[in-house]
Amino acid sequence: MSTRADRDAEAGAPVPAAPDRAASRGLPARLTTRTARTRLGTLAGAALLAVLVWRLGTGAFLDGLRRIDGPALLAALGIGLVTTVFSAWRWALVARGIGIRLPLGPAVADYYRALFLNAALPGGVLGDVHRAVRHGQSTGDLGRGVRAVVLERTAGQLALFVAGGVVLLTAPSPVRDEVRHAALPAALAALGACAVVLALRMNRAPARGGRALRGVLAEAREGLLSRRNAPGVLVSSAVVLAGYVAMFVLAARVVGAGASVPELLPLAVLALLAMGLPLNVGGWGPREGVTAWAFGAAGLGAGRGLSVAVVYGVLSLAASLPGVVVLVARWYAGLRAGARSAPASPGARRGGYPGPPPSTAPVAPAASPSEVSNEKYAPKESARLASSFFPFSAEPSEGRPMTPESV
Repeated sequence: MSTRADRDAEAGAPVPAAPDRAASRGLPARLTTRTARTRLGTLAGAALLAVLVWRLGTGAFLDGLRRIDGPALLAALGIGLVTTVFSAWRWALVARGIGIRLPLGPAVADYYRALFLNAALPGGVLGDVHRAVRHGQSTGDLGRGVRAVVLERTAGQLALFVAGGVVLLTAPSPVRDEVRHAALPAALAALGACAVVLALRMNRAPARGGRALRGVLAEAREGLLSRRNAPGVLVSSAVVLAGYVAMFVLAARVVGAGASVPELLPLAVLALLAMGLPLNVGGWGPREGVTAWAFGAAGLGAGRGLSVAVVYGVLSLAASLPGVVVLVARWYAGLRAGARSAPASPGARRGGYPGPPPSTAPVAPAASPSEVSNEKYAPKESARLASSFFPFSAEPSEGRPMTPESV
């Protein structure tokens, strides 16, 4: 039995198109895409900055910028050099652990480029994404290249969480009492969640997803916890974290905060934890809000805390400026490589496609029409058939040579 749509199609009437599946999923599904999350995070960071300007004014921003001088910038470049080299070393160790070769020199250059892109682009992670994809493509294994960067960043975050938890539990800070009250329930909840997941995995039949998960866990164990890599990953993570804290203390000294280093340490940890939130504009937003609140709760002044966060952001951007040199150098090297790979012969055609190669066979003298019409000198039929099977072969027209464009 024919349907109404079939009858309309036979009669020539337009058939209504099926609704788009993506459009039928509605707004919640579209909001969960990666692009939408990045835009929402950028908007949230911009909103936080707008609220801070509204409550504290622009004086805290401008006061921090006016206090930055040459020695502070040089110190930031030195701290950035140390943290970048040790971060690149950690990346190289993790890549070697999962079977990818990554020399330290290119790793440092790529890490500088990623740091600059993280600071200059919204979201704060696009440089790491670019670093992962480029390394994976250069090694011929995109999946392992991405996993190496993910594991390297995970090692840094774990070091921050562990060291930050110890500092916030022991050092005097505005959140020490709250952290102490929440530490035991949070630990029990994490252990319970791990136990439930482990029980479900043990009762479930092995599947392809389980094998993939076991492969990822095996790579994480080899890259981070193996006897060969664990000491280097631990040392590099500790040095990098110490460098971030030193940058925060430098920013506080530039602003003129009179607090001691033990007093600034928990405040720096809170600021670093806030920087990990995906609600920022190139790293700006939660860091400034949390630092202003922490300084205000510690009795150091919310405006001064905002100035410290602003100076920290500017010094971090200055420490990543060697990434611009890496970007320009790679771009120029790519241009030179493209110029060298382009054909330089006179027969080269536009677009990179070479023209027909010059013939080295001797040129036969021109024959008269009577000689050409002679059957003795006429080409054989087999020769015509064979020549038609050559690529881009065709009969010449108007005395011009045949090229791919003329066929």
